[in-house]
Amino acid sequence: MTSPRAEGEGLIRVYPAGDGALNGAALLWVHGGGFMHGGLDMPEADAVSRAFAARGMLVTSVDYRLIHDVQNRFPAGSDDVLTAWNWLISHATELGIDSARIFAGGASAGANLITGATLRLLGHEPKSSAPLPAGLFLAYPTLLATQPAPDAELRAALDADPDADFFVHSVVHGMYENYLGDDPDDAPISAIPGLATMDEVAGFPATIMINSFADGLRVSGETFAATLAAAGVDIDMAYEPDTVHGHLDRPAEPAFDRTIDRVVNWISAR
Repeated sequence: MTSPRAEGEGLIRVYPAGDGALNGAALLWVHGGGFMHGGLDMPEADAVSRAFAARGMLVTSVDYRLIHDVQNRFPAGSDDVLTAWNWLISHATELGIDSARIFAGGASAGANLITGATLRLLGHEPKSSAPLPAGLFLAYPTLLATQPAPDAELRAALDADPDADFFVHSVVHGMYENYLGDDPDDAPISAIPGLATMDEVAGFPATIMINSFADGLRVSGETFAATLAAAGVDIDMAYEPDTVHGHLDRPAEPAFDRTIDRVVNWISAR
C-alpha cells in the first residue's frame, strides 16, 4: 500500500486499496473521541484505515472539526462528514472505485456522526442531498444522550470491571450538552440518532454494528438496532467478546482484527 495522502485542505486522508477481494469498494471512516478528542493519527483512525486498505478497500478518513469552541458544535462535525462524503462520491472514477459500493462507518462519536449524516441524506434536518452509502459500519456507537439502564448481563459485566463502567448518565448527558451547546432533549435526530422512530429510519442503508461487550454505551446501539430491525432495515448487530469501549483504538488486541475481518466479510457479500 502506498502512503496515505492528505486531501481537501486537510479534511480527509485517503488510504489507497491494497491487494484484496473487495471489488472496488470504498469506505468513508470517522474516528471517535467524544466529539472533542482524537485525530487522523490516532489508532482508531489510522490503524483502522490501514487495516481496511490492506484488505483491498480504499479508505477516506475524516478529520472533522472538534468542539474546542462554540463554532464547532453541531452541525459542524456533521457538515464535515457530509463534505467528505460528497468529495468521495464525486471522485469515485478518479479513485478507481465502484460508485455503487461506497460504504461509510465510524466508531463511538464518529458512529454518531455517520448515522446522523445518513439521516440527513434521508431528508431529516438539517437536510443534505447526495446518494446514500451502500451500507454502514457502526463500531460501539453513542446514539442517545439519555440512555436506558443496562440490562442484567451488561450490568454484571460492568460490575466485574469497574474501570469499564465509565459511561454513566451524567458523563453521557454532559458529553451531548457540550456537543450541542443546548439541552439534548431539543436536538434533531441527526444529532441524537437513537431517538429516531421506525418511520424516520425508513430507507436506511444496511448496517453492521459491532459493540464492545462491557460498554455502557452499547445500550444506545441496541436501541437503534432494534428500531432498524422493526423498520425492516437489514441490521447485523454483534458484540466483540472480552472487550471494553474503544477496542478499535487498541490494534494490538485480538478483537481489533476480529472486528475488521467480520466487517470485510460483510462488505464482501454486498
